[in-house]
Amino acid sequence: MFKLPPISLYIHIPWCLKKCGYCDFYSYVSQEVIPEKEYIKHLLKDFEKDLLLTHNREIKTIFIGGGTPSLLKSISIKKLLYGIKKRNMISKNAEITIEANPKTLEYQRFIHYKNSGVNRFSLGIQTFNSDLLKKIERTYDAKEAIDAIITSKKISDNVNLDLMYGLPGQLLKDALSDLQCAIQYNPTHISWYQLNIEPNTVFYAKKIKLPNEDIISKISVKGDKLLEQSGYKKYEISSYSKINYQCQHNLNYWNFGDYIGIGCGAHGKITQNNGKIIRTVKNKNINDFLNGNYLNSIHTVSKKDKIFEYFMNAFRLYQPILKKDFQEKTHVTKNFIEKNIQIAIQEGFLINKSNFWRTTQRGKNFLNLLLEIFLK
Repeated sequence: MFKLPPISLYIHIPWCLKKCGYCDFYSYVSQEVIPEKEYIKHLLKDFEKDLLLTHNREIKTIFIGGGTPSLLKSISIKKLLYGIKKRNMISKNAEITIEANPKTLEYQRFIHYKNSGVNRFSLGIQTFNSDLLKKIERTYDAKEAIDAIITSKKISDNVNLDLMYGLPGQLLKDALSDLQCAIQYNPTHISWYQLNIEPNTVFYAKKIKLPNEDIISKISVKGDKLLEQSGYKKYEISSYSKINYQCQHNLNYWNFGDYIGIGCGAHGKITQNNGKIIRTVKNKNINDFLNGNYLNSIHTVSKKDKIFEYFMNAFRLYQPILKKDFQEKTHVTKNFIEKNIQIAIQEGFLINKSNFWRTTQRGKNFLNLLLEIFLK
């Protein structure tokens, strides 16, 4: 029998306070009343249908993302997590994360989230510069961002801060100031990523200008150094953590683990006993979803796509890529990709050892070019 990888659960909450101009995630701007009671009921039904594909595997991590999940009432999160645990085994030490907008952080409600099982909070700060927050159309200012961090630290000892760099008009000193401010509050994890303008966004249509490559490069190099000196280890291209505080849910993605994806627009990846990998995409239309039409598409991943998807994730990590792991999770022998590997080595993107491959710094810097080799 094929060895099945670990499995996680992603839950998509589609409502937001405001649709930011750079955002290409699937979300709705919240109305006065969110149909959360009905949505939770359908999330659990959606979950039940996907469980038919999972072979009773214990869920290792849960991530409640969006949108802005922290818009939901505490009773909704309680019912959701209780309903999940009632329907499937959840690991005793499961990491359960909820994303939060600083504008929505209310102490008592978040205490209830924690009492319901949430043990990790991820705050979408983006920047501590109020002028830049306005430019990227966030709904709070720097003071509210800092207040949210202080409050969340009172509730949980496991807090992630999302920060972005390369914002419109941002200078090197601005980006480093953001990191210094974040470090001051001693979060366990910092996700620090470059803003990229995607084609299907408002910012793309407006042709928003971002800092040039020289500024971006300096921010990246100096920021990496500052984070490392402050006790944050870089374990993925955009992820830095204190010891033993890596995001386990995201690590499961990057290690090509499985995940159930429930809710509007959610994606899933579920491996079967024969090594076949199934991809699911849920219905994006909220009205259709609330009428019980959950599944938009389902397909089996081809051998070529399995290889590309595996490396698209694995190359992001700052750890060796075990050849045994590649074979176990893709059901493809390493000999099948020997030519691609040799090209990547010749280009200076990969180092080849007897039991593993390792991405060079050049490979990390030119990740898209490295991945193109595995599309051939």
